[in-house]
Amino acid sequence: MFLELIAVIFAGMGGAGLMALIRMATGGRLPKWLTPVAAGGAMIAATVSSEYSWYSRTTATLPEGFEVVETVETNAVYRPWTYVVPLTERFVALDTASVQTNPAQPDLRLAQVYFYGRWSPLNRLNVAADCGTGRRAALTDGISFDDAGSIEGAQWVTAPEDDVLLAAVCEVS
Repeated sequence: MFLELIAVIFAGMGGAGLMALIRMATGGRLPKWLTPVAAGGAMIAATVSSEYSWYSRTTATLPEGFEVVETVETNAVYRPWTYVVPLTERFVALDTASVQTNPAQPDLRLAQVYFYGRWSPLNRLNVAADCGTGRRAALTDGISFDDAGSIEGAQWVTAPEDDVLLAAVCEVS
């Protein structure tokens, strides 16, 4: 965040400097007020560019084996350009290398899911997926496994048929 602030400040200085050079090249025929307008425009452009490039920059640095399973796009009144091109602010990634199965419970899979957000810390959640019944559960405190490999104490949720997380976990072999 600090580096983005510095980049925006430098973009403003660059925009003001460029407009000052243009004013000098035209012999001062352009009004002086264009210099702060150019600085503000450059700062807004740098901010918008940083916002839209966050998703691609973040996914490019994901470790091998991470698969993006869902993205959350938003638009806001205070960012009117997001109504034209929605902004990806969050996404969910599955660590495919973490998917575990038990031969005694072939339809049951355990996996680690990561939640990335633009201005929020990285969160990790252990998830159980029952591929046979289309259910999933968050593995939190109080969960235990019996000798047969079944999960006890989990709050199972029946996932909709188009649930991308359940589909991604069940695809991994």
